[in-house]
Amino acid sequence: MVSTTSKNISPRSNQRFGLNSLKAPIGAHKKKKILGRGSSSGHGKTSTRGSKGQKSRAGRDFYPGFEGGQTPLIRKIPKRGFSSRRPLKYQIVNLKDLRRINVNLITPEVLEKGGLIKDMKKPVKILGQGTIDRPITVKGSAFSKGAKARIEQAGGACSQH
Repeated sequence: MVSTTSKNISPRSNQRFGLNSLKAPIGAHKKKKILGRGSSSGHGKTSTRGSKGQKSRAGRDFYPGFEGGQTPLIRKIPKRGFSSRRPLKYQIVNLKDLRRINVNLITPEVLEKGGLIKDMKKPVKILGQGTIDRPITVKGSAFSKGAKARIEQAGGACSQH
């Protein structure tokens, strides 16, 4: 007589229960549909596509939302929401505004304290309207050609920050 006192042996079947004895349920694995192998296969001639029409043709490729050639609804409705392709919004400062600040090194912090820009974190562009008569160093995100030329002509310098 076989002893059933071991923990791994079921008293009913005398088999060990483990990962190696697990089996997939019936119907879990379907055979691949083999197409175009003659009429006796059941999937021959038209390869289960029917005889005529758009879906029977080669090279068909439909995407989600395809409406049979009609303009899809997704292209008809207005688009709203996030877009990462927004142009940079510069805070504009002209040379005539820089004349009011009596500091040789002009940075975004100085411009904010002077009330010329509202937010130090946003980019600053220096434009060439007006003149400058003393050498100053200006730090900004962008400079127009005219502003850069006038600042350097007065003996100053422009640097990107």
